[in-house]
Amino acid sequence: MRRILLVFFYFLPFHLLLAQTNVLGEFSKGYAPEEVGKRLSYHFLDMKHALYVGKWIGYYEVFTWSGALKYAELTKDRKLIKLLQDKFNLLLTTEKAYLPPKNHVDLNTFGSLALELYQVTKEERYKEIGLKYADSQWIAPENVSQEQKIWAEKGYSWQTRLWIDDMYMIPILQVEAYKTTKDMMYLDRTAKEMVLYLDELQRPNGLYYHAPDVPYYWGRGNGWIAAGITELLRYLPKNHKDRPRIMQGYLKMMESLRNYQNINGLWNQLIDQADCWTETSGSAMFTFAFIMGVKHRWLDVKKYTPAARKAWMALVSYINTNNEVTEVCIGTDRKNDKQYYYDRKRCVGDYHGQAPYLWCVSALLEK
Repeated sequence: MRRILLVFFYFLPFHLLLAQTNVLGEFSKGYAPEEVGKRLSYHFLDMKHALYVGKWIGYYEVFTWSGALKYAELTKDRKLIKLLQDKFNLLLTTEKAYLPPKNHVDLNTFGSLALELYQVTKEERYKEIGLKYADSQWIAPENVSQEQKIWAEKGYSWQTRLWIDDMYMIPILQVEAYKTTKDMMYLDRTAKEMVLYLDELQRPNGLYYHAPDVPYYWGRGNGWIAAGITELLRYLPKNHKDRPRIMQGYLKMMESLRNYQNINGLWNQLIDQADCWTETSGSAMFTFAFIMGVKHRWLDVKKYTPAARKAWMALVSYINTNNEVTEVCIGTDRKNDKQYYYDRKRCVGDYHGQAPYLWCVSALLEK
């Protein structure tokens, strides 16, 4: 019987063989997503709040939190789910002052965490909180600027800025609202928004400047949109009218990223500058997009599986013994100065890096 099974697996097509184990194959001790996810998720419980402008829960903490929650759900770690839920519940009582207002594209992302918590626990209060953040992104308050009013009148989010970061911040919230309600409105308006950003910001080489007046391909900036497109494509119906345009933008970007992957398997702080330092947060976002592309067969399996595996193995080597991701670029505003990007501070254990590592963990663990 064993011989028959061995023969069967020997002749099984490569992509189907991967599906029997892990999409990238098996990993040696220390590199398995289960191990990495546990290390980073439990470490999150001991981390302090990362407040946005010193007041509210920041998007970077939100995404690390939701990454840990997703890991706990996938591994059926009930203890971890309870600890993460308890930490969230403090924001409804003694830490209520840290709840973000619903007035900025970065702050509204908090709703995505509440919606994920609802999907895990089915507690209605989390759904109510999350949908308020999602819906407010398309309901312009009376005091908005004229530019924001114009965006809203055109059917876009009044929080539209045409910054590449937005194309993770908006999709992650609206996709979670769709997953919670199954209302296509959330996907339709997000897809329309994504097409706008692709048409306005994607460069001929498939990448994105940090801003129209800042002609540099900053790693994490590009990482946000790579991950955002990926999240949207996971749930956008195959017959959706905007899917071909969004897929085109995704494939164009992935091909460029594959060409710029450095010798170590990751990407540089400035993607197209070979002498720039390797940066982990953007690299993890690109790796997430590669893994999901291979898993869903959007990408050529033979080309991208080795690239994704090499990236994951390299990423794990940047986690120190304290379960902190190293070589993470500090929060970075746009600046039309190339040296500025070379000189950005490199952080250890920053949420901007912890979060996308957990996205990769979930991508590898999901069936």
